[in-house]
Amino acid sequence: MGENSLSHSPSISIIIPIYNVERWLRRAVNSLQNQTFSSYEILLVDDGSTDNSGILCDRLADDDMRIRVIHQKNAGAASARNAAIAIARGKYLYFMDGDDWCDKNMLADMYKVASENNLDLLVTGFTIDTYYDNEGRYYREFRNAPDKIFASRDEFRNEAYKLFDAQLLYAPWNKLYRREYLNEHNLRFPTTFWDDLPFNLDVMRDVDRVGCLDGHYYHFLRARAESENTKYRADMYNKREEEHQWMKELFKYWNIDTPEVREFLARRYAERLVGCIENVTNKNCTLSSAEKKAAIREMISTPQAREALKLAKPRTKMMGVVLCPLRMGNVNLTMMQSSVISWVRQNSTNLFARLKANR
Repeated sequence: MGENSLSHSPSISIIIPIYNVERWLRRAVNSLQNQTFSSYEILLVDDGSTDNSGILCDRLADDDMRIRVIHQKNAGAASARNAAIAIARGKYLYFMDGDDWCDKNMLADMYKVASENNLDLLVTGFTIDTYYDNEGRYYREFRNAPDKIFASRDEFRNEAYKLFDAQLLYAPWNKLYRREYLNEHNLRFPTTFWDDLPFNLDVMRDVDRVGCLDGHYYHFLRARAESENTKYRADMYNKREEEHQWMKELFKYWNIDTPEVREFLARRYAERLVGCIENVTNKNCTLSSAEKKAAIREMISTPQAREALKLAKPRTKMMGVVLCPLRMGNVNLTMMQSSVISWVRQNSTNLFARLKANR
């Protein structure tokens, strides 16, 4: 049977948390079944779905011996992934979302590079497909990764800010993780909102063998983002502040404090500050106009905001213009500008995706 047999441990364990993705799940699994690489297992974790996703998981498992299913009460994607890690048998772990899909050469290419170089972590490029109407039209954005095996831990650490800047180190679905490395360091997804970043920061903290592979194998689907676009999150600013501290602590732990890293951290903070302000001007924000102004004033006047806005060097003229009212400390102008951004986000998904991709 060779690679097709599961009498031995598979090379890759593919972990997919499932919650109400009945509409997309079969496509996701089919894209895995059509891979040119076959030494894998698929672990579907039904996280208390209220649609027919759980039933579909069982049907898919009945038809393919490489698929195993876990049913659990709803506890979030982090809990679902951790439950699968506990029973995974693969040399490497791959995390996928149930509403996305991947190109047929993805696993073969990733495993070849990871195994030949004995990597703890492999990072690839990916594709973002933002669907903006009911006719299936979408805007496609490519995230590029360098073809590179880092020669040492220090080389990776010194260049990590470039990978962060390219949006390559945040999500779990463009990576292979060596399972033994995760277990040796007791690394699991924290059961918190936006759990991807803290997990990956923990993975990268002491990682030795890292490589990158160019290729846009994974297709991240933004079709379900319609409801997200109009959602107001009362805790967004606090979460972003927390994330900023995590990022600073990582580079401090690595003892890296170069001008390039300081500028990257400042620009990252400034860009996310724009998002936090837009969250306040979102039409579903429950704050009064006076409360919105007070929140914006507080966000743009903190010492960390003033320092970040001073150090940040926007990569485009558009972003430079967006940051101008914040740098001026002008609350009214900042609020007016953010209201326009909110309108575009809620009324033209296509335009907003293009502007965000080219910021």
